[in-house]
Amino acid sequence: MSAIKISFFFLIIIVFTGLAVADKVHVIDFRWPDLYPEGMAWDPSAQHFVVGSLNHRKILSVSDAGVVETLISDPTLPENVTVLGLTVDYTKNRLLACLHSLSPLPPFNALAAYDLRTRRRLFLSILPSDPDSPVSSTRGGRDVANDVAVDFKGNAYVTNSIGNFIWKVNEDGEASIFSKSPAFTHYPNTVDENHPFNEYGLNGITYDSKGYLLVVQSNTGKMFKVDADDGKARAVLMNRELAMPDGIALRRDGVVLVVSTQKLWFLKSDDSWSEGVVYDKTDLDEEGSATSVVVGEEGRAYVLYGHVMEGITGKGRDKFKIMEVRSEKEIMLSSSYTDISISQENQVFHLSLSNKFQENRQHELTFYPE
Repeated sequence: MSAIKISFFFLIIIVFTGLAVADKVHVIDFRWPDLYPEGMAWDPSAQHFVVGSLNHRKILSVSDAGVVETLISDPTLPENVTVLGLTVDYTKNRLLACLHSLSPLPPFNALAAYDLRTRRRLFLSILPSDPDSPVSSTRGGRDVANDVAVDFKGNAYVTNSIGNFIWKVNEDGEASIFSKSPAFTHYPNTVDENHPFNEYGLNGITYDSKGYLLVVQSNTGKMFKVDADDGKARAVLMNRELAMPDGIALRRDGVVLVVSTQKLWFLKSDDSWSEGVVYDKTDLDEEGSATSVVVGEEGRAYVLYGHVMEGITGKGRDKFKIMEVRSEKEIMLSSSYTDISISQENQVFHLSLSNKFQENRQHELTFYPE
């Protein structure tokens, strides 16, 4: 074997080793007294994360270095209101936030919209209860506006975890009950009756540009596909159930990420979610009480360790974490860098590697042998 070929062989080894070392998991530690964030969003324009709070009428931004700033402070909201699900409506430069009051505070469920440029509130929409299905008889005793997704027209869709239906709030802030599909109450509760969130049903929600919503249900482990026009829903046939799913996010390559306090699941479908497959899962730190997952820069998946369970019990804490989570199957070199091209021109080698799982991730190298 010629010296050039031998050198180039070792160069490829060095490149792959360097990529593996350099591409470390991204961990963001941040601090804020008694924040206990449950919801998180990614703002692609500002390139930062957005988190809510269990106890404060504030929404904060968190940089990739862990720098925290107050993004929204709204003292006109009810005292001690909880900011749950969040999403960035990047087509209209708005931030949407689910608001809920925990017992023993008076019941309160609303969706707030804020202009991300001026940071002023655009509307506060009170979300109506269903008169045909009161939740006062349940152990939770009140509706819970939990998570929110938005379509390209500015319509927001909000899950009610206790009422098991979906609200719709249009661009102007007009709220209505959108979907009360029988599918949402068809499946048995699989959560231990003594679990504090035994009655939490519909939870994480995301919008697909093909015109439907994907929603997970915590106490049944089901995922539903919901038509964004008429609200008709049906369960996605899965190869396995999801134990207490919470947040959900959609990658641009069609992969769906679902998080619980114990795991992050990676799901895919070949038929627009009539059926789905869990093709990988990653264990999480259960103590951190992961509740939200987002797709950040370059298609990376991040989970929020907001220690919400600890916050509900009244303990004090000021340290929280946002952590990148990966699929082990996706980071194996044999599958991650499958798009490899090598060219030679006048004994000059060009090596190009593309990662098909992470958007815009491409490495190029030119080698000039001696």
